[in-house]
Amino acid sequence: MKLKKDENAQSPLAAAWREIQPKLQRRARHLCKGDSHRADELLSDTALKVHLYLQHSASRVQNLAGFIFLVLNHAFLDATRRRGRENRVFDRDCDWDADHIIEYASGNATPEQQLDLKQQLDGMAQARAALNPQQQQLFTLKFEQDQSYPEIASALGINQALARKRVELLRKKLRNEMA
Repeated sequence: MKLKKDENAQSPLAAAWREIQPKLQRRARHLCKGDSHRADELLSDTALKVHLYLQHSASRVQNLAGFIFLVLNHAFLDATRRRGRENRVFDRDCDWDADHIIEYASGNATPEQQLDLKQQLDGMAQARAALNPQQQQLFTLKFEQDQSYPEIASALGINQALARKRVELLRKKLRNEMA
């Protein structure tokens, strides 16, 4: 391998990182409320984002140490928002081992449970029938075929952000129809 460099020479990012690493770790742990695993993940994400940014726009950064702290804060906000979105999508409090779910799955549901399930399914069918053709197509792509947002965007000829927004609006409409 011909990648031999002067071992004493280091990139400006590596030098700045080593210099402020203890302060970065304290800040990351503070942001993560003492969770060292999340703090380490946050630091990794920060290092990657700074590295990628510096590859393209290194000349724009005047104060590298300050920039690293700024990116740390932004990475924390990104992670917090992502967790918030995931918590809205995934019901982490749901007890998948609950008896009523097992009864539904096994077909041993009581008549009351069967009636409740039938009413919910009928309500969903009515809500779906009330959708316009574009919304029905979106419903099929997202909820029946379980396609990802890039696949939905490609199928509809739109960008991913618009696909996400349309699915969000579709969910709101379905909730309102079901209520």
